[in-house]
Amino acid sequence: MYFHMDQAARAVKEMGLRAVLSEGFIDMRDPGLGQQLLKKQQSTLRKIEGVGTDRVRAALGPHAIYTVSKESLLAMKDLSDRKGYLLHLHLSETQREVEDCLTEQGMRPAKYLDSIGFLSRQTLAAHGCWLEAEEIDLLARHGVKVSHCPTSNMKLAAGRAMPLKALREAGVLVSLGTDGPASNNNLDMLESMKFAALLQKFASDDATVAPAAQVFEMATLGGARALGVDAGLVEEGRLADIALVDLRRPELSPAHDLTSLLVYSAHGNVVDTVICDGQVLMRGRKVPGEAEIVRKAAEAGRELVSRE
Repeated sequence: MYFHMDQAARAVKEMGLRAVLSEGFIDMRDPGLGQQLLKKQQSTLRKIEGVGTDRVRAALGPHAIYTVSKESLLAMKDLSDRKGYLLHLHLSETQREVEDCLTEQGMRPAKYLDSIGFLSRQTLAAHGCWLEAEEIDLLARHGVKVSHCPTSNMKLAAGRAMPLKALREAGVLVSLGTDGPASNNNLDMLESMKFAALLQKFASDDATVAPAAQVFEMATLGGARALGVDAGLVEEGRLADIALVDLRRPELSPAHDLTSLLVYSAHGNVVDTVICDGQVLMRGRKVPGEAEIVRKAAEAGRELVSRE
């Protein structure tokens, strides 16, 4: 979920990546503005779908219950039901969100979404730091998926770790996310694995919570399942989306327990080769055109910050 997703779709196609893209939708709970933005959202959906590759899929991105009107939430749920779009939103990220919902609606955020008929198997909720037991049962009943974003939660001081153990015990599919660059910076998924494991252990005072194999699965198969992508495992019939790591790196030596090393010792710099849909996109940590991309990004950044 971010902005200018029509341009992101073009870039994703050009680079050969796979992505599920949702334009962030915020109407500040103004139904009138929401109607206007819904037209723009549908235009963006068509542009994403029109890039001409099945590696790029469109999704819906209502930001959160405190930034999107009930009318817009229901309109997007209806569109999801009719067209099969994934519904991605932020849920119970902060204590303030919960307290405001209790004040305004007389119920907690997940309960509110259930009361208006928003929750479904197409819902992917980010964060979930302040979910309680009754809400977790609701999410499980509706087949809602949850994405754990530990780096963002710590940087923004969410105040509480997502109840990972309770969610998994209830049967909720939990994947691993980064959130955006404003609250994560490097978007390093390997780093996020380590932070997820450590945050869960620290918050629960239990070193056995979130073992390396579980967190690795959240980052791989869990993410693929959350997005409805037939990947996440190397086996016959699945999409050929693979990252190869350099076992000569000191972080991965001695390689007595590779899963543990990837979660606790590694960063993205151990990835040597990236393959998507059977096509090699990076080899030897070299991406075609990388220098030009970095140069143009730096130029665009300087131009933006120089504006009055």
